[in-house]
Amino acid sequence: MSRKIRVIVVDDSALVRSLLSEIINRQRDMECIGTANDPLVAREMIRELNPDVITLDVEMPRMDGIDFLGRLMRLRPMPVVMISTLTERGAEVTMKALELGAIDFVAKPRVGLASGLNDLAAQIVDKIRVAAVAQVRRAPVRDAAPAGGGAAHASAPAAALLGRLSTEKLICIGASTGGTEAIKEVLVQMPADSPAIVITQHKPPGFTTSFAARLNGLCQITVKEAVNGERILPGHAYIAPGGTQFHVARSGANYVAVVDDGPPVNRHKPSVEVLFKSAAAVVGRNAFGIMLTGMGNDGAAAMREMKDAGSYNYVQDEATCIVFGMPREAIAHGAADEVLPLGQIAPALITRLRGATDRLHHRI
Repeated sequence: MSRKIRVIVVDDSALVRSLLSEIINRQRDMECIGTANDPLVAREMIRELNPDVITLDVEMPRMDGIDFLGRLMRLRPMPVVMISTLTERGAEVTMKALELGAIDFVAKPRVGLASGLNDLAAQIVDKIRVAAVAQVRRAPVRDAAPAGGGAAHASAPAAALLGRLSTEKLICIGASTGGTEAIKEVLVQMPADSPAIVITQHKPPGFTTSFAARLNGLCQITVKEAVNGERILPGHAYIAPGGTQFHVARSGANYVAVVDDGPPVNRHKPSVEVLFKSAAAVVGRNAFGIMLTGMGNDGAAAMREMKDAGSYNYVQDEATCIVFGMPREAIAHGAADEVLPLGQIAPALITRLRGATDRLHHRI
């Protein structure tokens, strides 16, 4: 029998520590080897017990969870799952945690803590399992300049070079675990006249509003949550609202967003499969598909449908993925035209779009 996943729980609430320990210890493949009520106790416990994964709350005494995470990921990078209340402020803090290197997060219930956490037990242990096999990277040293500025745009073409194609083309992105930072890496490189971009990432309600607002402040394009019935415009990126299904439809010559309360697909809501399947049916050869880091196989079959309908597809390579599951499945389905490191996907797409624009100009 393979070795169990060894977990340390860090939370200032004795009730939460007890509940999480019980949930973890009920699993055959994991065990809680210790609990800590603040980061300073956790630091010594990590040194002594060398866990595979830690769960971490944000608001704790003596040292804020985010400060602790930042130090941990600089000095001793390891898989971390954030378990904290996802208020509006909490969403901002959670994005900071993901930026620092946390693998994923679970939104702690605001009321009915004991029953709420038990209801989330399957989600919690699934995310611990994913974290245990994820590729963890040392937290990057950030420059003072915003992520969307400076060298990030060095490979982007000058304004208006893509505009002639932007009303026809549609870029479709799917992601899950690790996708928050991966999506940002792609979007900050896209020029202001980019074709419209539609995005599905596996995220709960309450997260995607803040995520879109943060990206909007970093990117040359406009980034927003998708709204049912709105026209999908060039120079914009639309993110599936957490807890909904998102796909694209046509209204005359225009693409429009469809956001509804459809059932989970591949256990996900939103589901990449739903978005990509609609792109295969509605956009066809005018689509570009991008599959980024994530666990599982959501979207792989539909990405192959996109390719069969004429799309050109990019898949993130294993070396730069936090979790290679979704990209691996897309490759296995024969859906990939190119498999590239994360940082090369946007430049390759822009070069391809620029070439198509140049060909269009030569015909006119």
